[in-house]
Amino acid sequence: MQKFIKNLILASSLILLAFTSFSSETTSVSGVIRDQKTNWELEEIRLNATSIETNETYSAITDANGKYTFKNIPFGKYILNLNDKDYNPKTFNFEVTPTHQPNVDFEISQKVTWMFNWGDWNGKEHYWSHFVAKIILAIYAFCLIMIFFYSVLQVSLAITYARNRKKKAAEIAPILDEANAPFVTVQLPMYNELYVAERIIEKAAEFDYPWDKMQIQVLDDSTDETKDVIAKKVAEVAARGINIQHVHRTDRTGYKAGALDAAMDQVQGDFIAIFDADFVPEKDWLRSAMPYFQNDKIGVVQTRWGHLNKDYSLLTELQAFGLNGHFAIEQGGRTASGHFINFNGTGGVWRRTCIDDAGGWEHDTLTEDLDLSYRAQLKGWKFQYCENIIAPAELPITMSALKNQQHRWMKGGAECFIKMWKRILFAKGVKTGDKVHGLSHLFNSSVFIFILTLSLLTLPILHIKDSFSDLDALIKFGSLFIISTVFLMYYYWMSYRDKTANTLKSFGKFIVRFFQFLIVSMGLSLSNTVAVLEGYLGIKSSFVRTPKFNVLSKSEFKSNKYDKKSLSIINIGEFILFLVFGYTAINRLIFGDLGMVPFHLMLATGYGMVFFYTLAELRSSNRA
Repeated sequence: MQKFIKNLILASSLILLAFTSFSSETTSVSGVIRDQKTNWELEEIRLNATSIETNETYSAITDANGKYTFKNIPFGKYILNLNDKDYNPKTFNFEVTPTHQPNVDFEISQKVTWMFNWGDWNGKEHYWSHFVAKIILAIYAFCLIMIFFYSVLQVSLAITYARNRKKKAAEIAPILDEANAPFVTVQLPMYNELYVAERIIEKAAEFDYPWDKMQIQVLDDSTDETKDVIAKKVAEVAARGINIQHVHRTDRTGYKAGALDAAMDQVQGDFIAIFDADFVPEKDWLRSAMPYFQNDKIGVVQTRWGHLNKDYSLLTELQAFGLNGHFAIEQGGRTASGHFINFNGTGGVWRRTCIDDAGGWEHDTLTEDLDLSYRAQLKGWKFQYCENIIAPAELPITMSALKNQQHRWMKGGAECFIKMWKRILFAKGVKTGDKVHGLSHLFNSSVFIFILTLSLLTLPILHIKDSFSDLDALIKFGSLFIISTVFLMYYYWMSYRDKTANTLKSFGKFIVRFFQFLIVSMGLSLSNTVAVLEGYLGIKSSFVRTPKFNVLSKSEFKSNKYDKKSLSIINIGEFILFLVFGYTAINRLIFGDLGMVPFHLMLATGYGMVFFYTLAELRSSNRA
């Protein structure tokens, strides 16, 4: 019996020892922590594993590869907690047994990105960064609304134009009564136009119009050998018995507007036709345009610009694409609706009494044509737009020349808005719709400010999207931009002049051209925004004319001494934006966040095209 008791005690001790050994067995639990968005392994993330049974806590920290290890952790059930200041808290349950030692890998998301990680304020988590995020979204929404409003007005003009097109096509053009043809003065303002001066003088001399009722004035502000070329050509034309004068100024006060105004006391005609030096009007142009003045209330007849060198390059094709939109939809749609239109500075005819009644040419803006147009229409004069009469002209063939032209148009438009908005808004006898379209017309150049601001704001908005889920609904407001793009697509489709009988094929080509145009327009938004801001801020600058080349194909182009090229701070800015938007697009594409990728790719491509076009031209001119 005694022996049995000893054996029982021994067996119990062995069982107790075995149980004790089992309960105190330990193992290691590992895992890897990654960022939910980037999938990068995260270093120095602290974790705690708390035993559900004993409430004992074990700690670990991730290494450079995002790996953590709980060493010597007893078997049992645990709650794993992560509470990092930069990442959202996360909790996992896991169990460790002799047959199961889990690898607990998981992903975590940041509370806010580095851009909005400003810390807490007065116990409120990321209060100020969240507040600033709301302000950014408010400005972003405002830009979207302004672009949307612009596109709505443009599409409304396109619809009006489309409805009126068949009616206009059926109209019979009036015919000139030669016996009672009015006396017309043709003015050709020029400044250092060595390459094209003779051409436009000859074209004006070839007009099929009664020569006893026509005068040609060459308004020459040239300071180089152009004045001698003009003098020689004028003498040659005068020898044919044509009424032509060479009016040369040595003082360029007022630039083009100053030249037009200074010549008014020498004007013999009751009507004044104006052509810039890069235009090549047909012989019957004047004969076709003058009959529209049979209505005494018509102060201006404006004709459509054609494009001599449209096929020179992609750059000229895109310019033609954009100008066709203006000369079809804007001019045609506004005319059909009875809204104000504008004289385009060239390719049109003024009634002299209209100029005098409106106050004459003024040179306090860079777009004297737009300024005088609105002053005249506010006086009650009507403008006639003739889409079927074409005045062919040369398009700028270099990026520097295009930028000069765009700068003058954008800045001049802003200057005219500042000068005219109160007169338009409070004008008596002007319909509300005409005021709205008139103000938006003068304000149109400001769309580049909204495009540039919108594009820059998309960079912090991506961080807002990653940081503040409660603001996601506001970010989706960006779908307005897609609607605006569709409206503008319809606008340009209505004005697209390369349509063929194969509508589907034409539409495919149009889509490509439309997005090419949109991309380059985005690329020009920085330089155009600078021009618009200069106009609004009243920063004065000289009238930088667009260099003319007199070339129709690349084989004809050698050089142009007027096309000055240099790398400006704006060019540097365009290159920086090319890098920023290119990097952001690629970065988001890699991580699968595709929402802004198409927009950023378009921006990067646009800024890249504008910059590298400029760089290539600069290198070419240096070699020459």
